[in-house]
Amino acid sequence: MFNPITSYFGVHADALPLREQRMKLIASNLANADTPGYQAQDLDFNAALEAARRAREGQPGGPLLRTHERHLGDAIDPRGSFLVARPSSQPSLDGNTVDPDAERAAYGRAALEYRASLSFLESKVRTLLTAITGQ
Repeated sequence: MFNPITSYFGVHADALPLREQRMKLIASNLANADTPGYQAQDLDFNAALEAARRAREGQPGGPLLRTHERHLGDAIDPRGSFLVARPSSQPSLDGNTVDPDAERAAYGRAALEYRASLSFLESKVRTLLTAITGQ
C-alpha cells in the first residue's frame, strides 16, 4: 500500500525508531557491565530495517503483530527476532560479555547515526512547512 508520507521521508522514517531501540540496548549493556552472567545484546539493524520496510509495504516477513485480543501481547516482541548476542572480546570469569569500551564506542556511533536520521527528517519537515506556508 502506497503511503506518500513514508515515501517522502524514505528509509529514515523506519530507521529512526530502530536506531532509538538500538541505543536503548547499548545503554542497557552499559548499565549491566558489572552484572554477573549478563550477555550483551545488539540489534541486527539491517534485518530489522528490511522487516520494517516489508511491513510498511504490506509484504510478508515483517514483524509479528497482535491481530486478535486473545493473542499473547507481551510475548510478541517486534524486535525480538532481531536481537543478537554481542560476542565478548575478552573472556570474563563471571560470564558477563559486556566490554564497556566497545559499548561506549558503539553508543557514540549509534547516537551519531540517530542524529543524522533526525537531521534528515527535520530537513524534510522544514521543506514541507515551507511548501505549505509559502515562506
